[in-house]
Amino acid sequence: MSLPIRQKVSLRPYNSFGVEVFAREFVEAHDDREVCEALAYAGERDLPLLVIGGGSNLLLTGDVDSLVLRMASRGLRILADDGERVLVEAEAGEPWHPFVLWSLERGLGGLENLSLIPGTVGAAPMQNIGAYGVELKDVFAGLAALDRRSGELREFTGEDCRFSYRDSLFKQQPGRWLILRVRFSLSRNAELHLDYGPVRQRLAEFGIERPTPLDVSRAICAIRSEKLPDPAELGNAGSFFKNPLVSAEVADDLRRQHADLVAYPQADGQVKLAAGWLIERAGWKGFRDGDAGVHRLQALVLVNYGKATGQQLLALARRIQADITARFGVELEIEPNVL
Repeated sequence: MSLPIRQKVSLRPYNSFGVEVFAREFVEAHDDREVCEALAYAGERDLPLLVIGGGSNLLLTGDVDSLVLRMASRGLRILADDGERVLVEAEAGEPWHPFVLWSLERGLGGLENLSLIPGTVGAAPMQNIGAYGVELKDVFAGLAALDRRSGELREFTGEDCRFSYRDSLFKQQPGRWLILRVRFSLSRNAELHLDYGPVRQRLAEFGIERPTPLDVSRAICAIRSEKLPDPAELGNAGSFFKNPLVSAEVADDLRRQHADLVAYPQADGQVKLAAGWLIERAGWKGFRDGDAGVHRLQALVLVNYGKATGQQLLALARRIQADITARFGVELEIEPNVL
């Protein structure tokens, strides 16, 4: 075994909430061989395995009695380029936003709306990350994942992944698939998605009438920086709750009670409600209980002001869920993985 396995390691640097918990054992894998070695090590010792990337979609509520495997593989490459569409592959350990910038610097569009999302490339397909009208599935071209049950390497198409709103096969089958690398279909011709008003407004403020993908990325980075706290300064996992999907009838009923309800009709007839609006209307924006709180500028974000435990943050989330259900008859689903 050539991998350096460390004992009783603090996971505070490896989760964006900055929660202080400890891993029984910890190791980083930089390539497929090291991944396989870590899996073999855990298997030989009948040791549970927790795979993490940037720890930005994770709430740890206690010490982890497992081998924690942090994916640290790096590598970005262009696989094919016909002058219009470009096939790009990224290793799972690549930080997401720097990868977006890498693509934009090469004149490749498609990822600009997903700028400044924390985490790693390998974690992105897990919940089909999305922002400002674009989801990962819109630019997805395939991925390679290791089946932890059989040890076999499998290639996935978009259809195989069963992508839906903040969901995928990999989230539905937790612990089975270990994503190694992901491929994206990007474009040299701008196919901009500017449906969200704040994006157009920010571009107008910049004096940009004919935006490029890089312009859109900069606008979105500016918007996100104003609304979402930097995890390096204030522990958080971004949006803590999913925007709930309800029937048109439920949405109409809520709109009769709340004329300013923020809601988005979906192609399947359902309506997506803005969870942040529900939470803010219920009075939780800026709420703080000890070091666990709701961000003062964005009600959708739970924050750790310093020494909050994962259990305290989860307790606050449960209180918010119960209140939203009581007030609006709508159930909020937690977005990060809670362990």
